Amino acid sequence: MPENPPAAPVDAKWTEIEHLPEWDEEFYHVYTAKKHGKWLMLKTLRPELKGISEYEKMIEKEFEVRYNLAHPHIIMINDFEEVPGLGMCIITDDVYGDSLAKLIREKKVTDDHIYKLHHQLLDALDYIQTNHLAHHPLDSSRVIFTENIGNLKLIDVGFDQKNFLTHADTAEDIYNYGVLLNEALDAVETQHPRLRRIAARCVNPDPSKRYPTLNALRLALADKRERMLFIAIILFLLAMIALLLWLNSAFRPVPQIS
Repeated sequence: MPENPPAAPVDAKWTEIEHLPEWDEEFYHVYTAKKHGKWLMLKTLRPELKGISEYEKMIEKEFEVRYNLAHPHIIMINDFEEVPGLGMCIITDDVYGDSLAKLIREKKVTDDHIYKLHHQLLDALDYIQTNHLAHHPLDSSRVIFTENIGNLKLIDVGFDQKNFLTHADTAEDIYNYGVLLNEALDAVETQHPRLRRIAARCVNPDPSKRYPTLNALRLALADKRERMLFIAIILFLLAMIALLLWLNSAFRPVPQIS
């Protein structure tokens, strides 16, 4: 059962604050609460770390870096403020639901979850890599399906930001995605042979035989219609580039002056 936080002065703004031990992180306790009647989630330093400059700066930096992120499948931060009884908290929208890890343990993974793993999760990973966002290694405990809608949300993204991502960074995402996908497929009744083959390539013991980029993985995951559209777009762009190069070359037609 969730634990109640220490007694605090009454604050009409904050109500129904409850500790969520299963969501706790290495340095943080996680709570759910209502602010002016709206459900939110709070993340604050563990009691033993409060007042220690190193950790106070850490939570401030996490807020500063993550505040500007904006993606429908990554948990967004919307404030950093003092909450009675808890201290300074990072405030996020309410994403209470079940982690993929829990769904796997309880054998409750559905085809809808699988679909979202190879669409919504790939979109989130693409955003991460495009914006050079550092993040904890991808695993099933960091993928959440919200309680009411079942929307996929990725947590713990953007604690730090890099000037560029190395090949090792992108390769790790692809490998971990394959591990996660295999775990989910083990827990669903429907057989997905194509997805099994894709997951197997992601985790191939020979790194040279894995997907080299996230775009290559996305193309493999796309269904036949999506692949044809993707290929058509690429061919169109290549044709436009070739046309521009030709028009700017010495071989372009020269207008005749009468």
